[in-house]
Amino acid sequence: MNTMIAKVVALKNDRKAVTALEYGIIAGVLGLVLILIFQSFGTTLSTLFSSIGKSI
Repeated sequence: MNTMIAKVVALKNDRKAVTALEYGIIAGVLGLVLILIFQSFGTTLSTLFSSIGKSI
């Protein structure tokens, strides 16, 4: 019985899984932000090149 309690206490004090989850959430949000930035930048470049092509 004491070993079972010790295992429960050890799991309660283990913060590795929580840290990994936090890093996963941060990476996901960062990836989403980068995708949105690149999409916006791509649209801007496309518009710029189209206007340059029309003026030539």
